[in-house]
Amino acid sequence: MCEENSGRIAEEEEVREKTDEKGIRWKKLYVGGAAHFRNWLSQVEEIYGRENVEIEEIDSSGFECFEEGHEKMHRIWVRVTGDESQE
Repeated sequence: MCEENSGRIAEEEEVREKTDEKGIRWKKLYVGGAAHFRNWLSQVEEIYGRENVEIEEIDSSGFECFEEGHEKMHRIWVRVTGDESQE
């Protein structure tokens, strides 16, 4: 079983929201990879619409299983709408 760097996990948990260069706000719904990523992506696109979803590849350093398997890690972001901006 792979062990993760708890500091790296804590860093990733702090990443919850971002604002892009156009001023659009995004919230993170998922971080991970492989089959789980593809499943999440499919579901998120179905719920929010592909036009409201953004994928970001991230550095897998500190996530031993991903490093050992040479797997890519991704974040799934969804656009924050006016309804959600009050949260």
